[in-house]
Amino acid sequence: MPLDALDKVQTLDDLTSAAAERNLTPGWIKRSTPLLWREPRSVFVPHQWTWHEAKAGLDSAARLIGTDLAERRNLVMRNPVDGNDFATLRTLVCAYQTILPGEVASSHRHAPHAFRVILDSHGAWSIVDGEKHPMETGDVVLTPGWSWHGHGHDGTAQAYWFDGLDVPLTHLLEPMFFEEHPAGLEPVKAVTPDSPFRFTWAATQKALDAARPDNEGHFGHRIVLDTQTMPTITIHMQRWDSGFRSKPYRSTANQIFIVLQGTGTSKVGDKTFNWSFGDTIAAPCWSAIEHQVSEDAVLVSMSDEALQRFGRMWRFEALD
Repeated sequence: MPLDALDKVQTLDDLTSAAAERNLTPGWIKRSTPLLWREPRSVFVPHQWTWHEAKAGLDSAARLIGTDLAERRNLVMRNPVDGNDFATLRTLVCAYQTILPGEVASSHRHAPHAFRVILDSHGAWSIVDGEKHPMETGDVVLTPGWSWHGHGHDGTAQAYWFDGLDVPLTHLLEPMFFEEHPAGLEPVKAVTPDSPFRFTWAATQKALDAARPDNEGHFGHRIVLDTQTMPTITIHMQRWDSGFRSKPYRSTANQIFIVLQGTGTSKVGDKTFNWSFGDTIAAPCWSAIEHQVSEDAVLVSMSDEALQRFGRMWRFEALD
């Protein structure tokens, strides 16, 4: 049909066909996947990765491949849904990483923002934009997007940490850039134990001591870390005493919980997870969440809450 003939069609079916030839699609037709729906329905599922299994895998990797070949010796936590290659949740990806004494992981930079939760380390360090700082057990370390960053280890025992990034979000928006440092490992310009990119275990525990539990009983003692340099990722630290049971809630934020201390049980959607040190739990958007603590616990959570708040999309609902 000539391009100027759309005004000559006699039926809706003919209009639909003619429009399709011009890469136009009517808004009134029924679709297998609608453009809008009444509430969130994530294709990602609640899932748990246990530290016991992940550490065993990292220890094997440490025997089988070096940082000279792997660059980052890590195991990525892939949500077990069809068609997903690496994402942990829609906007976030997580991994466990390890480095051996004497090793270095060369410097690079990329558009996605990243942070690390140090699970077990004495003597490991990071260089971010030329500034070297420690990465000790319990620390949370930021790497803002497009900052050079590399790692090394001067200690005597293997070090382990959790990585969290917004790579899936960057893929969705498409501004992905990546570059390796021309020097391999970025030269050190300064040593800064008190780097603004490092939140020490002692500092976060002091802040938690001063934090009051939320009045509604959903979060217990909780603080938010300052991530203004990487505003797509929200990081909370939360402390729950033995016997604490949160009131159930759900929110539109995609959330991931990392256990630093204690034991307990979390119900996410229709799944129940028993957790302990080092475990990671993924809670997709609009999943009902409820926690019960068996032994005094400290958890880190990462989410896209700040991003959703910026877009005026974030919503919270108490379920009790």
